Amino acid sequence: MTDVVATPAQAAGLEREPLLVLEPLAAFLDAHGLGTGGLRAVPIGEGHSNVTYLLERDRGARFVLRRPPRGPLAPSTHDVLREARLLALLAPAGVPVPAVLATCADEAVIGAPFYVMPFIDGHVLTTQLPTAFTDPGAIGEVLVDALVALHAVPLAGALADFGRADGYLERQLRRFGSLLEANATRPLPDLEVVADWLAGHRPDSAAATVVHGDYRLGNTLLDPAPRVAAILDWELATLGDPLADVGYLTAMWAQPGDPDDPMLDLSRVTRGPGFASRDQLAARYAERTGRSIASLRWYQVLALWKAAIFLEGSYRRYRAGSTDDPYFARLADGVPQLARRARALTDQA
Repeated sequence: MTDVVATPAQAAGLEREPLLVLEPLAAFLDAHGLGTGGLRAVPIGEGHSNVTYLLERDRGARFVLRRPPRGPLAPSTHDVLREARLLALLAPAGVPVPAVLATCADEAVIGAPFYVMPFIDGHVLTTQLPTAFTDPGAIGEVLVDALVALHAVPLAGALADFGRADGYLERQLRRFGSLLEANATRPLPDLEVVADWLAGHRPDSAAATVVHGDYRLGNTLLDPAPRVAAILDWELATLGDPLADVGYLTAMWAQPGDPDDPMLDLSRVTRGPGFASRDQLAARYAERTGRSIASLRWYQVLALWKAAIFLEGSYRRYRAGSTDDPYFARLADGVPQLARRARALTDQA
């Protein structure tokens, strides 16, 4: 189906709304001094939540646009303007994030809110390791070190008001429990069992920091040094327990011998030789921060439970016909796989 059209008239004639309408988008870019001339748009990245397009204009000007997916969307999800506000707060603190060049709340322009960033050179590592990356073990190290730096950003000024600093874990359990009710397309009993386990074993939180919420290899741009050139996909970010990011990073980090599931497959490159293990990533974080990781298993279970719930929302949109993403077609079996992995971790704990 058509995702990009030239004019609003063409958009009105489609059975399903497009994701971009080029004529009003070009006028918006012109008004903000972002290139001139013709406009071409190509989807980029392997993200399966908010939608990202490379915008190319005459004389080599390149930008990146980010907007929500088509609905139906659960309340409070896919808020790209909130994400843009956070990027603007983190950039002065030295966090490697894209600059925000322009934001648009007027849905009349392309059919949804969006923001525009510069194009940043780098590699999103998913299935294969480019030949320029000669030290796989260092990739995990720089990924952990970037997370340590994020968690060290002082909560001051507007950043201190970006979320509530207390009660993060309780709110996560409530919020995703509600999302499970809203997203579910079929009975998912393993997720119900895991929810009860999480509530019954909740640890005391560490002091609050900025929490990315979806921190994994596939949500970073790396250069071959290796160095984290940019951390991407901040839609789940807030203030909260930093160990939630450590649990998520390690739960989504694939190792040799792991079974397939929809999240591990997104970073299956790390199954290759030379990459750090999950335990090594966690140990490096503990060493760099002095934080205890004794309850890490709980945070890994939380990560898998949350991932299964938001992917069930994606599967709901796939069934509704709002997306053709073949990744979402796999979620008929993939969400129950994640739920089983989360439940198995509770048994090990």
